[in-house]
Amino acid sequence: MTVYFIGAGPGDPELLTLKAARIIGECPVCLYAGSLVPEQVVACAPEGALVMDTAPMHLDQTHAEIVKAHAKGQDVARVHSGDPSLYGAIAEQIRRLKAEGIDYQIIPGVPAYTAMAAALGTELTVPEVAQSIVLTRMSMKSTGMPEGETLENFAASGTTLAIHLGIRALRDIVRRLTPFYGADCPCVVGYRVGWPDQMLIRSTLKGIHAEVRAAKLTRTALIMVGPALADSHGFLDSALYDAAKPHVLRPVADV
Repeated sequence: MTVYFIGAGPGDPELLTLKAARIIGECPVCLYAGSLVPEQVVACAPEGALVMDTAPMHLDQTHAEIVKAHAKGQDVARVHSGDPSLYGAIAEQIRRLKAEGIDYQIIPGVPAYTAMAAALGTELTVPEVAQSIVLTRMSMKSTGMPEGETLENFAASGTTLAIHLGIRALRDIVRRLTPFYGADCPCVVGYRVGWPDQMLIRSTLKGIHAEVRAAKLTRTALIMVGPALADSHGFLDSALYDAAKPHVLRPVADV
């Protein structure tokens, strides 16, 4: 028996990978995080499968269901939103599985920040503007952040920030980032990216709080900040496809 930690993507059932869909369709037990994963994503579970929404359950309860399946030799599809390696809360589940000798595999999924970039129609690593992305979160009611992992430290690089679990702390985020990025730096809030009611709010650091407040967004949102999010740039073309710059697969320059 194997427990499959499956990344369901940001919400759009069509962003589920072929492998993820196949495994969900084969597992007699499916535990999915219903607050972040639409029912349509697990609709491919086999007829007669035990499909449970784990949103109202705690760790002991979800693990108990896995132990029951293990006793019956039944594979389990443990379906999480986005990619399970990012804020998927799978580490503590894996620790318990290892302690009991239960096999597991991780099936990656489309993370929210890439789906948001696609929805915005933009590249996040723009030549000479931003070549790095920092994925971080606000602590709020969640586990505290490690020492040194502060917004200020990340912002000092000036690169693109993707901030999870921060919509209720947006005013504080703006206050802390403005000295590094400037009040006119592009800022985008993506609400339920990939869902039918998806909303994208484009603004600046100085304007984003008022717009988000007007939209009454209080949860399930991703905040992105950085100059790469601007509608246009005066950047140079990438050297990768520059005809004048040969490389190992194109050894002769076209000049």
